[in-house]
Amino acid sequence: MHSAGTTPRPVRGVRRLKPVLTTLTALTVLTSLTAAGAVPATARPDPSAGDVAEARRAVDVREQRLSTAAAGLADARARLGGLVAAAERAVEAYNGERVRLAAAERAHLAAAERQRASDAHLAQARADVAALAAQSYGGVDLTRPMAAVVAAGGNGGMPGYLHQASVLHHLSGGRAEVLKRMRDAQEVATILRAQASTAYTERREASARAEAARTAAQAALDRQRAQTAAIEGQVRDFEDRLDQARSEADRLARERAAAQERAALQRDQATVGTVPAGGSGSGGSATGDLAADWALAQLGKPYVWAAAGPDTFDCSGLTMRAWERAGVRLDHWTGTQWTSGPHVPLDSLRRGDLLFFGRITSNPGDIHHVGMYIGKNMMVHAPQTGDVVRIAPMWRDDLVGATRPG
Repeated sequence: MHSAGTTPRPVRGVRRLKPVLTTLTALTVLTSLTAAGAVPATARPDPSAGDVAEARRAVDVREQRLSTAAAGLADARARLGGLVAAAERAVEAYNGERVRLAAAERAHLAAAERQRASDAHLAQARADVAALAAQSYGGVDLTRPMAAVVAAGGNGGMPGYLHQASVLHHLSGGRAEVLKRMRDAQEVATILRAQASTAYTERREASARAEAARTAAQAALDRQRAQTAAIEGQVRDFEDRLDQARSEADRLARERAAAQERAALQRDQATVGTVPAGGSGSGGSATGDLAADWALAQLGKPYVWAAAGPDTFDCSGLTMRAWERAGVRLDHWTGTQWTSGPHVPLDSLRRGDLLFFGRITSNPGDIHHVGMYIGKNMMVHAPQTGDVVRIAPMWRDDLVGATRPG
């Protein structure tokens, strides 16, 4: 947000002036940027063409290694597929054994219940036999039937004999039935006991099979997880190494390009010396030149969010440090840098002036980028993550205005 008297936003026709101006063309146009030696050389050693080529070769080598490893990784993934299938089979085998174990447990419980009922029936039959053995009828020992008949005949004559004989007949038949029930109960109990024993054995075996299946399934899953982790680790390792090589090669290429830009600027300054007055390439004040020269000395240093030097910068961190060298304090924020110093028309720019990009609203955060004017419609700025401090054309669709700190 700017106060009364500040420069209004330029019309689109002005902002679109020479929109396709490239950095290379701009460097050619920069034939006069202050006196010779105004752009100090960086202390960082500049990468040579051989350094860049060697870095590119390292990328090629790692790409070849990654390609060679791809076949091995494909085989490993195929083995992993087999391990997954084996694990699934082991898990389902365990599930099947659990079903069979549940059936065996039910069968064992049923057999045990039948055995308990049979044992109770046998116990009752044995009790009946024991009672029968001790029983007598009318003082007659049932174990001596003939003596009982004779005794009955002597006491009651023939009618008494017939009566006693009839009683003995029925008692003998009942005794036989009791004994038969006991023998039957014994046979049934023996059969059911054997069935219960068999069911118990089957339950134990089913339990052992289920436990073995569970162990096998867990082992298969562990192998699968270990193989998966190993394969993923190999892939990450290959990709990380390749990314590192590419990043290093890109960094060297950017630094070399920045070094070439610096060299071109130094040659142009040595040849021409000063720039003519005017908006497209006016000279700066002593403080503006000092700020611009210091900013140009940072060419090639990486952009890092929230950084303000000495080895990395973001956009407002670069401009803050540059004007700090000129004795002017700025905040590390485009929002307040936009209101620090008077706004100047874009056709009256001087070296060191700050160029702002974004939108002018009530929210200062909508101005999101700042660069420093260095002449001939060019600026030095820290662009974005993954890039470095570099020179670029000032004309962009989101250019909103300029200020002159002081």
